[in-house]
Amino acid sequence: MTLRVIGTGFGRTGTDSMREALTILGFGPCHHMFEINSKDEQRRLWRALAKGGKPEWERLFEGYQSCVDWPSAFYWRELIQVYPDAKVLLTYRAPESWWESFQKTILVGIKRMRERDPDSVVVTLIAEQVFGGRPDDKAHAIGAYRANVEEVLATVPPDRLLVHRLGDGWPMLSAHLGVAQPSERYPFRNTADDMRERFERAGP
Repeated sequence: MTLRVIGTGFGRTGTDSMREALTILGFGPCHHMFEINSKDEQRRLWRALAKGGKPEWERLFEGYQSCVDWPSAFYWRELIQVYPDAKVLLTYRAPESWWESFQKTILVGIKRMRERDPDSVVVTLIAEQVFGGRPDDKAHAIGAYRANVEEVLATVPPDRLLVHRLGDGWPMLSAHLGVAQPSERYPFRNTADDMRERFERAGP
């Protein structure tokens, strides 16, 4: 199995809804940060890579047809070269809207994980590499978000890339991937409240 779809968008841009949508469209299983949180081997492999290990893409994505969210969204530059036939998605929301969601969810998780598990991918990759150790600096974080969007747009050929904004639903996504549009409603998953509840269940 090889990756057929590569997501380049930051977390909190509708990536979990996209994960479910890709599964419905026949591009699952879809890799997402949730896979690392729930599978010991995934956690071990991605932690090693985040700390500077040699990437073994086939092993990291064994069994998956698509990927969205971090950590894979950090490595999209490499992945679009390794999987040249894969379609590319940029899940997107306005930067200020993204920050409002990010600070209430992922940033809360980063702060907790720095205390509980500083070797986690959330800390070593997202906090330290994606955001240069400054995920709680609004201007800096939004700058990193904007820079990623701009680089994707400048790098990925237009015929290979779809920018999928919150609320876009099925039409352009189905057309981009060359599949029929489903009759069911586009998924709506992992709200800010959902994530806060997940952090609460995980404990301090």
